[in-house]
Amino acid sequence: MSTLYLTESRSLVRREADYLVVLIPDPSVGNGRRRVEVPLIKIDQVVVQGDVTVTSPALHALLEARIEISFLSHHGQFRGRLSPDPSKNALLRVAQHRSHNDPEQRLALARQFVRGKLTNMRTMLLRQNRMLQIPAVEQGADRLKTAIGSLDGANTVASLVGMEGAGSAAYFGNFGSLLRHDHSFTKRVRRPPRDPVNALLSYGYTILANHCSSAINTVGLDPFVGYLHVSEYGRPALALDLMEELRPLVVDSTVLTLLNNRELGSRDFIEELGTVRLTPAGRRCFLTRLEERLNTTITHPVFGYQATYKRCIELQTRLLAKCLTGEIVTYPPFLVR
Repeated sequence: MSTLYLTESRSLVRREADYLVVLIPDPSVGNGRRRVEVPLIKIDQVVVQGDVTVTSPALHALLEARIEISFLSHHGQFRGRLSPDPSKNALLRVAQHRSHNDPEQRLALARQFVRGKLTNMRTMLLRQNRMLQIPAVEQGADRLKTAIGSLDGANTVASLVGMEGAGSAAYFGNFGSLLRHDHSFTKRVRRPPRDPVNALLSYGYTILANHCSSAINTVGLDPFVGYLHVSEYGRPALALDLMEELRPLVVDSTVLTLLNNRELGSRDFIEELGTVRLTPAGRRCFLTRLEERLNTTITHPVFGYQATYKRCIELQTRLLAKCLTGEIVTYPPFLVR
């Protein structure tokens, strides 16, 4: 099972039997459209970006197959999603809201999300620095270790956010040193991304957040009620919580691989009004590698069996659900060595 990314401008998607048929504009083909058939059974999520038309029969087929459809703008900003009927487990959502309204429980969960993120950031720095042996990167890993050790002393979510910010600054302050070729990355800039590295990170985090939202809907939780991130109108706070510990392992790792192997270069980016974005060819390359990363099999640190990163997102969501309902005492963050 994989994600179907629909990114070719002016494409048409329709249903034929148990397939989605994608008609892509292509002047080199006789009728001006290249035809691609995708079996519904091989899809677990669809991401539509930009000017793509999906017919009603195709949308109905996806929803009947319980496949979620996410919509992004031409530049990769999340716009919304179509989801099958949500889980009927009302008691789980009641438990989620109860924990959110309990300051002690909310703090405990937020602490675990931050612990997972900072620990995996530190692991990334140490892994990448094994051959580089850069003292500054080693010092950054030490600062992250200090930040992780101080988490138990946080007595409010706001103080946790401050610790998370300090740890992230230590991580991204050294991220540019992990790039083997000349890339102008000095710090994380979100809106708008002003260099290729930030453009890749932002785009990748958007896709990862979609996967987390899909897992949340599958399990039956409310994606808009989180613990570390403030719950605001239209903000998928819980998806942002769950993706924290996976950012460095899935997205950051993919970005480093693509740039260090020179699979993406200056030809794959466009700068407009101070904003950098991927070209269509660059976007296809990035999405292909990101999907490969999501489908990489690892040993789950809690369950001990083999699972893809994509499956691990759902497993972490189910562990959170068990914590909220009292089946386990503490939510275990997703940690790698």
